[in-house]
Amino acid sequence: MDPGAIRRRRFLGAGAVTLGAASAAAAGQLLSGSASASVGGATATAGAGTSVSGTVFKLGVASGDPLPTAIVLWTRVLPANPGSSGILPPTVAVTWELASDSGFTKIVKSGTATASSSLGYSVHVDVTGLTPATDYWYRFKALSRTSRTGRTRTAPAAGSTPEKLRIALASCQNWAHGYFTAYQDMRDQKPDLVLFVGDYIYESPAYSYRVRRHDGTGSPVTLTEYRARHEQYGTDPDLQAMRAAAPFVVVFDDHEVEQDWAGDAANDPVAWPTDKFLARRKAAFQAFYEHMPIRAAQKPSGPDVLMYRKLDFGTLARLHVLDTRQYRDDQATTADGATQTGRVIMGDTQRNWLVNSARSSGRQWNLVASQVMMAETDFLAGVGKEWAYDAWDGYQKERASLLAEFQDVRNPVVLSGDRHRTIVSDLKLDFDDVNSPVVGAEFVGTSISSAGDEDLVAFAAEWAPKLADNPHWKMIDARRGYLLFDITTDRIEAQLRTISTVSTKNGTTTQAATFRVEDGVPGVYQVGVQTASSPSSSASTSAEESATPTDTATQTDTAETTASADQTDSAASAEPSATATEPASNSSTTSSTTPSATPSTTP
Repeated sequence: MDPGAIRRRRFLGAGAVTLGAASAAAAGQLLSGSASASVGGATATAGAGTSVSGTVFKLGVASGDPLPTAIVLWTRVLPANPGSSGILPPTVAVTWELASDSGFTKIVKSGTATASSSLGYSVHVDVTGLTPATDYWYRFKALSRTSRTGRTRTAPAAGSTPEKLRIALASCQNWAHGYFTAYQDMRDQKPDLVLFVGDYIYESPAYSYRVRRHDGTGSPVTLTEYRARHEQYGTDPDLQAMRAAAPFVVVFDDHEVEQDWAGDAANDPVAWPTDKFLARRKAAFQAFYEHMPIRAAQKPSGPDVLMYRKLDFGTLARLHVLDTRQYRDDQATTADGATQTGRVIMGDTQRNWLVNSARSSGRQWNLVASQVMMAETDFLAGVGKEWAYDAWDGYQKERASLLAEFQDVRNPVVLSGDRHRTIVSDLKLDFDDVNSPVVGAEFVGTSISSAGDEDLVAFAAEWAPKLADNPHWKMIDARRGYLLFDITTDRIEAQLRTISTVSTKNGTTTQAATFRVEDGVPGVYQVGVQTASSPSSSASTSAEESATPTDTATQTDTAETTASADQTDSAASAEPSATATEPASNSSTTSSTTPSATPSTTP
């Protein structure tokens, strides 16, 4: 790459509508399948602490990386009185309690942790000696204040086979592009685990916004600035409530540091030579650690951190969490570069770890969390191909090698983000050959808010001509929301849950489509569809199951239109205060799950 050139990612086109692999559905059409039952064992929701005045625990609480007998508990202490009177001492004693009931009548573990200025007064407690597959409730106390209560859950015991594992897949939450309302529905679905695969914050400057404004005057660069950006995101009430309701497994992508960074290379290597960029990455990594419920093993050492790891859920599933940023080669700038031998996105050590772990896991399902899309995306309709080099398409030899290894892995399923699109597809040995063997499935989750409410009609017009060039796709959809997976021994049932708008706080959530992966059958298929012919009609047409794992259910061409939802600066007036105190309760508005023919886009 020319060192003076600035890389630019090619994004999928603007707009939003659900499209089938064989034909484009009409703009605004909503698909729905059968609803899945909520996870067992969740008998109470997270609630408030006993004393929540002040701002000591303004950023709430969280838990993460569940093991059968251990869980990480997190919070961060902030001054009770902002300003000169709210300066904290170098260290603050923080007590914590873990109970088997939400009323804390049966405390099973407790202790005192030290929150220090060197780590932004963050607290990471790795509680051990717990019972597998068990719900617990926890809270913190410091400076005469008590945090809200969080609920968490340990992983199933090694050797056990849980009846079901429910995972919510989320990514890409841009404060400036919209509200994080999708978390309200996610919380109602009571997942065992939330898998967040990147872009937890955005480094966009304050003046780049549609709905809410980033604090500050520019992009974060220093530790203080990255901390402030995380603090702002941490005040979002829906995100905070979701973090208190279920354990998270998190990994960064690019925007936690800088757009499209690759290894030791910044997006603009002229403005950010290696030494300067690594200093910025060090600050970003530390701030990320300070705000995430992750173990000390994921604490950064300068500009480096060991982020890839695995989590087991009995004999049912092994989750491999990848790091596709820190060890990658710089992005290619040409098609020849993308197919160059030796260009890597994982690096040899991580790739060998993944292959060996997946091949020897002994689990029913081998899940792979990848920040960027693994399956091919051909952006060019007709003859020839055009790829986005920041995704696995820019590292095709390493991808081909990994997919060949998938032939010896039981039930590999990749869970990705980054694209601000839901894209469900088969993984094939050779994407140039429509008859090439299918070796796995990939679910690319849409964004929580990034890209905001888009033009459904424009999206359909852009992508309908390109579907024939991506025959391994089963669907592409550009609405905001998340994916919800119910994993059992014989199948994975995946729901696409989309929200009508993120430009206001009153969006409603719909189960838009359902997909299935069968045990022992590589690939994914759409279970069935429902359509609504008009806003007042009943969306109760029967769902038609596909005959084979690669068939796509027929879609009804129901024409609907929706207005563009680009927001002006005036929308910032709806932004909530970033200095709210701890919430007194953990209640949230219940989102509708009734399909609507025309999602509201009124700002």
